[in-house]
Amino acid sequence: MNTSLSWIKAYVPDLDVTAQEYTDAMTLSGTKVENYEEMDADLDKIVVGQIDKIEKHPDADKLIVCQVNIGTESIQIVTGAPNVHEGDKVPVVLAGGRVAGGHEPGSRVAGGIKIKKGKLRGIESNGMMCSIEELGSSRDMYPDAPENGIYILPEDTEVGADVVKLLGLDDVVFEYEITSNRVDCYSVVGIAREAAATFRKTFCPPQVTPTGNDEDVNDYIKVTVKDTDLCPRYCARVVKNIKIGPSPKWMQRRLASVGIRPINNLVDITNYVMEEYGQPMHAYDLDTIAGREIIVKRAEDGEKFTTLDGQERQMDSSVLMICDGEKSVGIAGIMGGENSMITDDVKTMLFEAACFDGTNIRKSSKKVGLRTDASGKFEKGLDPNNAQAAIDRACQLVEELGAGEVVGGMVDVYGKKKEPVRVPFDADEINAILGTDISREDMLSYFRMIDLEYDEDTNEVIAPTFRHDLFRIADLAEEVARFYGYDNIPTTLPKGEATTGKLSFKLRIEEVARNVAEYCGFSQGMTYSFESPKVFDRLLFPADAPERKAISIMNPLGEDYSIMRTTSLNGMLTSLATNYNRRNKNVRLYELGNIYLPKTLPLTELPEERMQFTLGMYGEGDFFSMKGVVEEFLEKAGLSKKESYDPKAGKSFLHPGRQANIIYDGTVIGYLGEVHPDVADTYGIGERAYVAVIDMPEVVSRANFDRKYEGIARFPAVTRDISMVMPKEIMVGQVEEVIENKGGQYLESYALFDLYEGAQIKEGFKSVAYSIVFRAKDRTLAEADVSKAMDAILGALEEMGIELRK
Repeated sequence: MNTSLSWIKAYVPDLDVTAQEYTDAMTLSGTKVENYEEMDADLDKIVVGQIDKIEKHPDADKLIVCQVNIGTESIQIVTGAPNVHEGDKVPVVLAGGRVAGGHEPGSRVAGGIKIKKGKLRGIESNGMMCSIEELGSSRDMYPDAPENGIYILPEDTEVGADVVKLLGLDDVVFEYEITSNRVDCYSVVGIAREAAATFRKTFCPPQVTPTGNDEDVNDYIKVTVKDTDLCPRYCARVVKNIKIGPSPKWMQRRLASVGIRPINNLVDITNYVMEEYGQPMHAYDLDTIAGREIIVKRAEDGEKFTTLDGQERQMDSSVLMICDGEKSVGIAGIMGGENSMITDDVKTMLFEAACFDGTNIRKSSKKVGLRTDASGKFEKGLDPNNAQAAIDRACQLVEELGAGEVVGGMVDVYGKKKEPVRVPFDADEINAILGTDISREDMLSYFRMIDLEYDEDTNEVIAPTFRHDLFRIADLAEEVARFYGYDNIPTTLPKGEATTGKLSFKLRIEEVARNVAEYCGFSQGMTYSFESPKVFDRLLFPADAPERKAISIMNPLGEDYSIMRTTSLNGMLTSLATNYNRRNKNVRLYELGNIYLPKTLPLTELPEERMQFTLGMYGEGDFFSMKGVVEEFLEKAGLSKKESYDPKAGKSFLHPGRQANIIYDGTVIGYLGEVHPDVADTYGIGERAYVAVIDMPEVVSRANFDRKYEGIARFPAVTRDISMVMPKEIMVGQVEEVIENKGGQYLESYALFDLYEGAQIKEGFKSVAYSIVFRAKDRTLAEADVSKAMDAILGALEEMGIELRK
């Protein structure tokens, strides 16, 4: 939303502030000014000059020498402009002045091109005559300016006058960041109301006077709304004896200041009222309306419609259309049709000001691929009570500008009228919310400044229908805080009662994951949930992989963000690659983020969102380092049983010999391994990288924070070491499973302390050594107790084909 300061001052006449003061104060009171541009920042010493005499340049065929009267004196200017004549009044920048062109648009620092005295082909020139572009504008905003040449001012312009002020260039344009709940501020009147309240000035909105002749508009047009849920109000008025011409300069200047190109009086009036009241309007040529009837209804499925921009668009039954007795003439709230456009031959015009369902307008705009200024306002959800004020204002301007004769009356199809909201007022509660001590009278004065009424009988504040954001006492407290001043609210301790709270069990498990990862040297990362379908090829997923069944996004930012991720690996590998390409060494990253698994495609219900604990690293560390982090996490999460690892994970994106599924209680709860060299190369990771992914819902369902205290052992332990030679395909995990199952009730712990493959071991075998600890809680163990357990362990190992080293 943009406004010019001069337009604001039209409704707040006493406003006298600088651009920076306005920006600071409005932002603090809740209407955030994002930026501002001083239109005359590059312009200085530019006055009206009258060309008294023109002579040819003696040494240049394309140059002329002009004697120009600037009011206080006559100066000589050499120019090559082809469109100037004696008697013309033109903008003249004097020596030492500036014209546009010295800095980027939007900059607040004065720049421009400085004009100096000089000679052109030997003839002295003491200034410069300006084109509209050199004045910092364009022909779009000043249609009367020539395409190439000097801007010619009207004959009645005063010689010596300030051109910047004359052309309305002594103005400031503010850009606002308006939140969706403040629809009233998508209008100049709304912004002016806020400005008046902010600076404690009088707000003078436009005074709309009754218009219309003695005729009845119902004799000209009939309106039927079939889908009242999508069009709660439709207002229509008729103007006859149309006289198309240029709009007045003041209207052109105001439209130009907010970036709207003046066209003609009728088009400019609809644009002007749209900006002034925030209510889009549309005009139809009544002679093209079949049956003199307007019908508001849904489009037919597959219906083709050509809009004003000449594009044919396909509709469906969700799109609301404006139709006449035979055909569609406009897409409701978005754009009119080519078949009813206003031409220079128009005699009678139909004005439309309606209110449409914002959600439907937004969806329809995306569906037909057309977003306009009007749809941008409608989709916010407009106040239906504003429609009549806007159409009456437009008709008033029609009469004031002599653009036509307004027919009396208005067709108004209005179902359930929107009523103001009444909010109980309690000054003490507002003070309690804010931590302030503001008087009741001051609060009510703030409300009056922004047109909130107060009913003393019921002690209620009445919010007008254009305020969509006021429903409860907290909303009133916000209004008080805005105008009391956020910077004036003192710092206080919170008050009230509180109950003991803690993290949910799921969040506690996630906190354990973060703590373990960070203790092990991993830094947290966050990656996008949106991904490209090309990810699956980069990760070497088979064509029938279930991960490829991803949810497509209806309005993606681009192909690279067009699906919801079904695996967390791409984000992790991309982050590792970024660090590797920036020459960071020994990188360790982790992420806790969701993947999105559809239950059916196309979607008929919400997808399953599963939190994944993803770890990635390169540099120092290997497969077993990553495995150690996984084991640490599972232990700290309270998984009482021992997890196991299946090397036959079959993950295409992992090294075929260095990968494993993580299995707990017979269920796969994740996987880990070294990234496949081809995948690492695709991502640009130039060394071995390792990843682990743990499915957090599986962990949460099995986690347990119950801990049983056991005292310090009172009796000594007995240790036995065993050394084995076994085939390489037997994993140490299988050995540990035997030790656990056969170790008996006195088994306390065991640890792998040696693993050897080399010349002294026959080919295809490896040497493995374990230290096993036994201890009884109630006595000192006898040799027989330990021997019995060891015999059971050794017997089971021999059955597996494992040889004991003597």
